Amino acid sequence: MKDIKFKLLSELMKNSKASDRELAVKLGVSQPTVSRVRARLEKEGYIKEYTFIPDFSKLGFEIAAVTLVKLKRELTEEELGKIWKFANGFVKENPFAYLMAADGIGLGYNRVVISLHENYSDFVRFVKATREVPFAELAAFDTFMISLSSKHYQPVTFSILANYLLTMKEKATS
Repeated sequence: MKDIKFKLLSELMKNSKASDRELAVKLGVSQPTVSRVRARLEKEGYIKEYTFIPDFSKLGFEIAAVTLVKLKRELTEEELGKIWKFANGFVKENPFAYLMAADGIGLGYNRVVISLHENYSDFVRFVKATREVPFAELAAFDTFMISLSSKHYQPVTFSILANYLLTMKEKATS
């Protein structure tokens, strides 16, 4: 990846609302160059969306949860399709604040869900619903809960990731 693309991505991760003019000054290039490179990054899929990270506790969430799941067996494509259909319908009727759900591997698990909950009752409802997903025969299910009102050592931010990427890029070119 060209240096300008990498630096622009890093700056946008730090502040996605920065104008092309502000970014041009920071990067030492022209504003049209920033606009052109940004458009290319969007088109190529490097930039999926522009967003911000709110203070979840101020939005009324008390708990963040990382749930690890192990299925007894791998699911067929047909079963996965049925689960997605079920999940989409269920979430419309019983909304949960999912941040991410994905396949993976580690610690003996093969699925992970990251979610937010208004309170412990909401979390219990989430656990019950997750355990009742059809076709998903669970072998193991564990959750790590994070109180969003407690002190965090490092809050969720992309600025740290942006600085890390720049540091790694500099090491690779030196």
